[in-house]
Amino acid sequence: MDQLRAVELKLVDDLFGISSGWVLDFTNATFDDFFRREVGIDIYDDAYASGSGSKGKRLRALLTIGHPRAIVRALTALWEYRETIRISRGDPETVVNARARLSSIVERLGGALLPSFDINVGSSPAQSHSATKAGPDHAALDRLERDFIALFAMTDEPHARGYHFERLLTALFNAWDMDAREGSRLAGEQIDGSFQHGAITYLLEAKWHRAKTGAENLHAFQGKLSERLEGTRGLFVSFEGFTDGALEAFTARRIILADGMDIFDALKRRISFPDIIVAKARYASEYRNPFARVRTLFPA
Repeated sequence: MDQLRAVELKLVDDLFGISSGWVLDFTNATFDDFFRREVGIDIYDDAYASGSGSKGKRLRALLTIGHPRAIVRALTALWEYRETIRISRGDPETVVNARARLSSIVERLGGALLPSFDINVGSSPAQSHSATKAGPDHAALDRLERDFIALFAMTDEPHARGYHFERLLTALFNAWDMDAREGSRLAGEQIDGSFQHGAITYLLEAKWHRAKTGAENLHAFQGKLSERLEGTRGLFVSFEGFTDGALEAFTARRIILADGMDIFDALKRRISFPDIIVAKARYASEYRNPFARVRTLFPA
């Protein structure tokens, strides 16, 4: 069975240029040596011979039939090699959310978050500002924290409070470079928003109610996800949290949960929201529990 999906192979192609037959600036000799040293395999073994047997086709073969541990080592080493070259040349990043998206693949296969590199090396301040962001600045988070606290004082009807809550969440996701979009309505179905985490699209359901969310709302949101492409996931954010009955009755398959305290902790403590998504998803997979508080996952 293929280890990487088609959309993931497309990302690898964008990063390393495998469809051209070449891989970065490797020659046949340096390509062979790289995989022996960094990955511990003979990339010129017949097992990876495919079509013309070019470097790109051999790498693609590894990514589709290789052991997940070998794929993790290969992607991690190639990423480090690519970034070393890019930064030394002062080249800007051309692939949107490159590190986060490739990290998502590596983590799915059992690896760790890819390392980030100093984008200031060999670049001017102007170039550094336009390169990949390491995260939001403190001023942006300060504004979001003030906006979140201001929601408590709103006297508008619940629908208005909910709308402002959705917009704040979208701004928070975009502050962490998660390519968030505001809500939309399709054929009578309301989606409160969406964002990207690596190669995974998350749909958002946001509730600012004075009562805790029940199981029927969770089941309804999971029903929306079942109508989407395989692999689409959901984040349900209920400001007041969830009833005990809802958490007992609901079996999450593609949904993770958060409450208002999670959002407050993320803002107050400046915790990376992509890291929160990873931690919540892993906890849900390991413990069959979609709701783990941020302060539990990230103890102070």
